[in-house]
Amino acid sequence: MNSLPSDPMILFSFVNMKLRDEYASLDALCNDMQIDRTELERTLSEAGFEYSAEHNKFW
Repeated sequence: MNSLPSDPMILFSFVNMKLRDEYASLDALCNDMQIDRTELERTLSEAGFEYSAEHNKFW
């Protein structure tokens, strides 16, 4: 996740913006940006956020 913000709150905002504006799913975002989905979800989970596939966003 070298190309992503390291601060969890900024990462949360960045990923949700990308999901809202550019990607139909978290898998699409991770595949396109070459991000390890498990690591991304773990990082955001540690900050208190969970991904909702139904809403295509973290909250």
